[in-house]
Amino acid sequence: MLLHRSAASKLPLFTNAGRHITAIGIGIRRLAAQFPPRIVIPEDDIEESFLKGSGPGGQKINKTSSAVQLKHIPTGMVVKSQATRSRSQNRSIARRLLADKLEDAEKGSESRTALKSETKRKKKASKAKKARRKYRTQNESSIDHNLPSDEGMEDNEDKTASAEDRGPET
Repeated sequence: MLLHRSAASKLPLFTNAGRHITAIGIGIRRLAAQFPPRIVIPEDDIEESFLKGSGPGGQKINKTSSAVQLKHIPTGMVVKSQATRSRSQNRSIARRLLADKLEDAEKGSESRTALKSETKRKKKASKAKKARRKYRTQNESSIDHNLPSDEGMEDNEDKTASAEDRGPET
């Protein structure tokens, strides 16, 4: 069976009388989670204006009108983007932000951004749980078994507690 060079990675294991014995591994990539498509906003519902940028970036940002402000006429939502010095890139970024904002308002917890943040939160929680499990097993294995057991300690605590209950000695 022949595989394309990009699909297989050949790893020489050892040589046997001048012949290389190789193992071929094919990586299987997990499919990305399927998110709903972004909503499409009709051009008639958008009022677009170009503004002069502000903030860091120097004279070039302050002189040119590369910042984009979009207003969704039916809802009155306004989005401004000046992420880059390019007007066309800022237009696409602003449209994406406006679509996400409208979808959040419309769908709530079923929106694309809510689903993405939920999967990110789950991954973070899973990673933290794995780290806790790792250190818990390390701590359990590092317990010194030569120390007296807790059973003997409980008896001593009972004796000291009963001495405290008796009150001060005079």
